[in-house]
Amino acid sequence: MSKVTETIEQLALPIVEELGLEIVDIEYVKEGKNWFLRLYIDKDTGVDIEECGIVSERLSEKLDEIDPIPHNYYLEVSSPGAERPLKKAKDYEKAIGKNVHIKTYEPIDGEKVFEGTLTEFDGEFVTVEIRIKTRKKSVKIPYQKIASGRLAVSF
Repeated sequence: MSKVTETIEQLALPIVEELGLEIVDIEYVKEGKNWFLRLYIDKDTGVDIEECGIVSERLSEKLDEIDPIPHNYYLEVSSPGAERPLKKAKDYEKAIGKNVHIKTYEPIDGEKVFEGTLTEFDGEFVTVEIRIKTRKKSVKIPYQKIASGRLAVSF
């Protein structure tokens, strides 16, 4: 996590927690000649545009006070969407029983991409049940070898 995203997390956390929300991800990226600060928020029942607006207004006020970013940027606050990223261990725990898409740093059973139902997470291994035609196969993926993961709408 960069210094900017760490600072933004410290500023945003009290705001989102007060509203019963959670921070899913924070991005600070340059696209073309513009910088974007993106805050993805969520809760179990999903977030609506009003909640995004409230967080955006409150965070914008804090950012204006502290001014941690020395140049112009666009602030975007939104839901992570249906294919929300799985970043932390708790995200994998909450995703048990759901469809996931996982990429690994190195091949496991000759594959680096796995899509299926997350059936188990014990802190060390993520178990995904994948379908191969009419068969089902469980794959244990070491948590430390996961490059990226997200919920998958369908597979």
